[in-house]
Amino acid sequence: MGQYICGVGKIEGVRNRLTLLSRASPRFLPRGMMNKQILPDRKLASVAPMKEYNSVEAKDTELVLVKEHNGLQYTNTTIISTAPPFTAAEPDRETWGKKIDFLLSVIGFAVDLANVWRFPFLCYKNGGGAFLIPYLFFLLIAGMPLFYMELALGQYNREGAATVWKICPIFKGVGYAVILIALYVGFYYNVIIAWSLYYLFSSFTSDLPWVHCNNHWNSRNCTDPKLLNASVLGNGSKYSKYKITPAAEYYERGVLHLHESAGIHNLGLPRWQLSLCLLGVVIILYFSLWKGVKTSGKVVWITATMPYMVLLVLLIHGITLPGALDGIKAYLSIDFERLKEAQVWIDAATQIFYSLGAGFGVIIAFSSYNKFDNNCYRDAILTSSINCVTSFFSGFAIFSVLGYMAFKHGVDISEVATDGPGLVFVIYPEAISTLPGSTFWAIMFFIMLLTLGIDSSMGGMEAVVTGITDDFKSLKNHRKLFTFVTAGGTFLVALFCITNGGIYVLTLLDQFAAGTAILFGVLIEAIGVSWFYGVDRFSEDIRRMTGFKPGLYWRLCWKFVSPAFLLFVVIVSIVKFKPLTYDGYVFPNWANLVGWGIAVSSMSLVPIYAIYKLFTVRGTLKERIAYCIIPENEHYLVEQGKVQQFKLKHWLAI
Repeated sequence: MGQYICGVGKIEGVRNRLTLLSRASPRFLPRGMMNKQILPDRKLASVAPMKEYNSVEAKDTELVLVKEHNGLQYTNTTIISTAPPFTAAEPDRETWGKKIDFLLSVIGFAVDLANVWRFPFLCYKNGGGAFLIPYLFFLLIAGMPLFYMELALGQYNREGAATVWKICPIFKGVGYAVILIALYVGFYYNVIIAWSLYYLFSSFTSDLPWVHCNNHWNSRNCTDPKLLNASVLGNGSKYSKYKITPAAEYYERGVLHLHESAGIHNLGLPRWQLSLCLLGVVIILYFSLWKGVKTSGKVVWITATMPYMVLLVLLIHGITLPGALDGIKAYLSIDFERLKEAQVWIDAATQIFYSLGAGFGVIIAFSSYNKFDNNCYRDAILTSSINCVTSFFSGFAIFSVLGYMAFKHGVDISEVATDGPGLVFVIYPEAISTLPGSTFWAIMFFIMLLTLGIDSSMGGMEAVVTGITDDFKSLKNHRKLFTFVTAGGTFLVALFCITNGGIYVLTLLDQFAAGTAILFGVLIEAIGVSWFYGVDRFSEDIRRMTGFKPGLYWRLCWKFVSPAFLLFVVIVSIVKFKPLTYDGYVFPNWANLVGWGIAVSSMSLVPIYAIYKLFTVRGTLKERIAYCIIPENEHYLVEQGKVQQFKLKHWLAI
């Protein structure tokens, strides 16, 4: 009698040798004696030759069972993959040229115009420094975990926003939804960048066009800002809302030509000046993305770093202005009483979500080009922290100038403080125009806005291109053409936003395209990963990449806290919905219906694809459900009746 020998254990019987060999190792076995079989719980077809990943040598392992009987050797071999199940799908996927390219791309996407024109004002109006308490709270329990989740999801599966759902096919509609939302955002976000480019060109003059009232676009009511002080503004209207200053009229009458439109029903034709600026923005985007991350990773060296240099210069100069310290004190003034108000917490929750940019498919797309063993945990902590610090830091540059404006007009800081386009295209340019060397400061400021917008828009378009080309492989070999079509399509649709009434179209898209829809998309994404795929399994995926498993804190956030946070924000966004308005103009009911139609067009892709998937797979109802909710490479488990999702243990695991 021989022996079965496996490691240190021995079982009496015919003598066998159980040998583990690397595929890279030479095999010294006689020809014709290899009889490959499949292990009982694996299918050989589900395992493909995999790519080696740098320092983490994830190789296939060959299990060789050698039987010796009567002097003859009989062998059975089985290939066991130690690689992640989905990394073999595309062994030649490109990666970032350098790690810093990826980090700058993520930071450039997350740090956008809202960091400058929204966070400082929210901080000021919601208790100053006290606002940082709910802001940091939501960053730690929801913002950072979601950011980390998307980085790991994209890096492990090496797929875009749609095909990443090989892990749970029924949720693929979420991928299509976020891709469509990213496309919608590109329609109007590029227009804001075009405005910045227009202002930049207009700044190359010794006499800035928003200084005087003697231009052809000015109305008869245009008033010199020097004549506006506390006594004139004592009628209850804020200076920031005063529409007859040269800067306000330049924005609304000189750039937008809003006075020539009666409303969203009366758009007019696109303005040729803005059309050329928009075309310039789209051309920049195309040539930044046409060759993939190899080119975009180089562009962000400029677009992601330039805003920090300009902000620093503006801050250094701003704090030297009279009244600057009063503005900074107003920005940082701590009012803990405001924390008793629900609206403060709601503002903090929505701001942290939109600030980090989770849910647009961009983080997944960017991280899918990482090397497999990249430390995505460290990246998540670093990039999300830099984004939030940037928001806080930009407030000093903004409020030092707002303090100067309040000092000039002899009014309280609340009279000049505002957010949105009114801040960066009216109030700040007006303040700059009163400084010595105003042309230089204007050029610097609008270069900052331009670069802030460009890399964020690059991220959105990359999410679309990567998501679609990963799903439709035939397009991957024609990336340049597809990128051109995508950029060209966004340009054509964006023309509606640069008509005389284009600001109404832009406002509608901004309100509905990426409002409730993106919150809903990320909520379903979090549920799909944490509950259906499983936090325990997702954590094991991260361990394979980084060498360590996420701690209990992260797993609890992914499974319970983040979905609850997202559900809360979704409900709030619906409950607090108000009919759309723009500076006193009330949108007609049909416009609100169109807006909700845009929102539903993306959200509906989630249930539509789920139903489609359920009816297109074969088998009994139970088998169909199983095929839809387990990873695609594990469909053989359905036949074996080993579907983990049908066991209570799967849903309770953390």
